[in-house]
Amino acid sequence: MTAWPDRPPLPGVVGRAVEHQQLSGLLDTARLVTLTGPAGVGKSVLARAVLEEHTARHDGTVVRVACWDGLADGGVTDALLRAAGLPDAATTRQAARALALRSAHPCVSDRGRGRTGRRAGRGERPGRTEQGEQGAQGERPGRTEQGEQGERRERPGRTDRGEQPARPERSMAPTPAPPPGSAALKALTAHCRRHRLTLLLDDCDPVLDECAQLVRRLLRADPGLRIVATARRPLGLPEERVAAITPLPVTLGEGIAGPAVELLATRTGPAAPELLVTVCQALEGSPLAIALAAHQLDRMSLPQLAVQVGADGALFYSGPAATVRHTSLYAAHAAGYALCSPTDRRVWARLSVLPGDFDPWLAGCVCTSSDVPAAAVDGALERLRRASVVECVRDAGGAHPDTGVALPPRYRLPRAARDFGQAQLREAGEEAAARRRFRQACAALAAEAQITWQGPNQQVAVRLVEDEQHNLDAALTRPPQDAEDALGALEIAVSLWFHWAACGYRQEGRAHLDRLLLLSRDDTALRARALWLAGYLAAQEHATATAESLLDQAWRSAVMHADSDGLARIAHAHAVLALYRQDTATAVACLEEAARHHSRDPWFGPGPAHSWALLAIALAPHDPTRAKTAAHHAWEARHSDGDFWLYSTILYAQALAERTHGDPAAALRACRKALVAKKLVGDPLFIIGTRHMLTGLRRAARSSAPPDPTPGEPWWQHHHPTGRDRKPDANGHRQAGDYAG
Repeated sequence: MTAWPDRPPLPGVVGRAVEHQQLSGLLDTARLVTLTGPAGVGKSVLARAVLEEHTARHDGTVVRVACWDGLADGGVTDALLRAAGLPDAATTRQAARALALRSAHPCVSDRGRGRTGRRAGRGERPGRTEQGEQGAQGERPGRTEQGEQGERRERPGRTDRGEQPARPERSMAPTPAPPPGSAALKALTAHCRRHRLTLLLDDCDPVLDECAQLVRRLLRADPGLRIVATARRPLGLPEERVAAITPLPVTLGEGIAGPAVELLATRTGPAAPELLVTVCQALEGSPLAIALAAHQLDRMSLPQLAVQVGADGALFYSGPAATVRHTSLYAAHAAGYALCSPTDRRVWARLSVLPGDFDPWLAGCVCTSSDVPAAAVDGALERLRRASVVECVRDAGGAHPDTGVALPPRYRLPRAARDFGQAQLREAGEEAAARRRFRQACAALAAEAQITWQGPNQQVAVRLVEDEQHNLDAALTRPPQDAEDALGALEIAVSLWFHWAACGYRQEGRAHLDRLLLLSRDDTALRARALWLAGYLAAQEHATATAESLLDQAWRSAVMHADSDGLARIAHAHAVLALYRQDTATAVACLEEAARHHSRDPWFGPGPAHSWALLAIALAPHDPTRAKTAAHHAWEARHSDGDFWLYSTILYAQALAERTHGDPAAALRACRKALVAKKLVGDPLFIIGTRHMLTGLRRAARSSAPPDPTPGEPWWQHHHPTGRDRKPDANGHRQAGDYAG
């Protein structure tokens, strides 16, 4: 891999050239710019670097206030005044009161002093404070009613010795002091104008509302003032321009290392690019996580670090940092967790059982309980998204390009936030309940996909499984907590029968079923279906001995439960085994038995229509007339016109019959249609076989040769030599593997 070629690193900031350019442009035009992003993404470092360059270019100065760490009494305003070298609000108020007394009318001052002297002479509260004196004069703003009544009780009807009752006189009253903070803000804005200052309110999260109010008043006082803020959520002001800072990309394409790898390389020195990429992918490009992980290289090698970060489990690394909040990933998220409401905390913790991205429905299933109403989950998700805890990976609205189905929003909890949430969930004793709700929700998703598969558009079912891939995998592979939980996992595997059998993921389906059948020993109807499905997948993979053993167990269980649908499915699976043995007579007999059965459960298994279609394929090389009749029965028995799995199988049977006994051009057309239909739902085994026949038909059409009387190698004879049918893509998602002919 090569480094990022065209963007040199910033001084002290690695991999943020794009963000640096964006922020520089915003500072030239906007009065208020807020950098938002998750914990440890590097908001403060980037803001300082950009402001240093900006102020150097415009001959200015930056005044920074750290709002999270060490904010002294008096709030953000006083801290900002002190950082600018100005007196704080308390000093300003004292100066204003002194000025008010000095500017008062002499009679008022003398009368105040005279009264004080007389009271002292008569022993009337000689130790009276300035605050009490101002309260008696009625000159101090904010005077309380209780203090005034106390003075009246002390001097009831005081009119002796010719002294008249005190009457306020507008012409003789002192000048009132300004409202608290107004003089200070005027002084601050004047100071910023005079010295060309830019204000940086860093880490505003714990005092976000106070910062928003202060910024609003500052911008009203001086529209030319420039303010930069960093926080995990925006301030929410109309003038605000928000720049969302995201984790560093790990790669920028094939063979090009991204900024995250560049950042890690600056701390590790020369190292194997593959190891650097592995570490950065596991850390999801978080600058803080990368820095803390690199600190572990003092006690382990880079290969050991790559193995450790790639394993499941929390990344509780720690290391030196400028603030306590950044000494560990746990501390960084604990600081944000403390600012959340109780409901948001519970939702955050329960979302940690979700391994991948999710939609609001799945989040509601996992998070809803007696202390979190279902209606509160959506609001908590939005608040956590604004706080940069949850990522929104897909906005709501629009439709899927293939299916036209409306797309809900999808969210994701990054790994560090997920690790922290799991720790909180475990500490609260709620992990087992949340995991059980998660598996139940995944069982409902799998059942929905199974029903949708038999509906008008099988692509919807395929996309549903693809969208929930990480969640379904976790529900299938996480160890069950008890027998009931194990049955829930087995139900998911059985409901996804079409995904394993029709879409080409046979090896994975077999692995799940073999493991879950060992955990579910009771003779139930669900286990009978699982035994048939495991045998059916083994038959499709040429594992003859294993398939026959499993199908025998399924037959005994189907007889025990009087499951006629199960017996028909077993006959269909035995026909597949016979086709692999090239025993056409047995295959035809089994398929005729399965095809004549009237299914009571149309949602599970291939069903009579697919038995007719497979019968047409078995008969095509030998009896094209019967094959066409079987294909016609298959189409008439279909559930919907959107059954692409059935449609492609029928077209393949027609192509096979035309190739052997009819017109090669008609066979070529049918073969092309079969390939297009099958690509909509997958199954690379069928696709490779169809392409193999298509190549032979094209060769025959170009050479104008007579039709080949031999049927050739059928599609079911094509299989992968290693048995692997799934491989991850560049993003870690599973894809259908390649099959060798």
